[in-house]
Amino acid sequence: MTSAHLANIAVHVGAGTLALLIGFAMLARRKGTAAHRRLGKVFCLLALVVSLSAAVGTLWFRFIPVFAVLTVLVPYQLVSGWRSIHTRERGPSGIDAAWTLAALALALMLTPTLVAAPGRPDIVAYASLGTLFLLLAYDAVRWLFPLRWFATLWRYDHVYKLVASLFALLSALVGNVIRAGQPWSQIAPSAIGLLTIGYFFVQLRRQQVAARSAGYGQTDAAAS
Repeated sequence: MTSAHLANIAVHVGAGTLALLIGFAMLARRKGTAAHRRLGKVFCLLALVVSLSAAVGTLWFRFIPVFAVLTVLVPYQLVSGWRSIHTRERGPSGIDAAWTLAALALALMLTPTLVAAPGRPDIVAYASLGTLFLLLAYDAVRWLFPLRWFATLWRYDHVYKLVASLFALLSALVGNVIRAGQPWSQIAPSAIGLLTIGYFFVQLRRQQVAARSAGYGQTDAAAS
């Protein structure tokens, strides 16, 4: 390996390790606090550094199909998930449309390269590419949603995209470090990530039901 390649790997591994530590610490901490927001910014910046260094490695040093897909999927999820905090009730804006179109263009450019890659098909790469296209389809369709929906949907959007990014980083780590049991050992973090997202979705739903019930209770009390 050249010194430039080694330096890129060092940046990639260092930023990835810190991003994983911060990301999993955030899962265990209370959400919506000032500390959560500060750590979230650091996590996103580190994950973007990981993605950028992965893109550099893919373009100039070694092409690995699954990592090529993740260099598009992870940054798209990170930025889109972070944007959902700022748009909230307003829904997506022109910036979000441009971001979706840019990711779609990259995904379409990457697809024929992935299909033409030598060797047997990379199941994880194809699954990641399918996930990217599904996410892009959802983000395109949401422009048709009634504006009132976004007051609720932004929380689910934020949780899915940020938690999915965290477990995508973990999946990439496992794919690089653990050679036994592939591709299942690399798929396992994604499966655990989906279960984690499902758990937080249930929690969000419970909070919304509780808040709605409390609101009805206050209305009834005021009326009496």
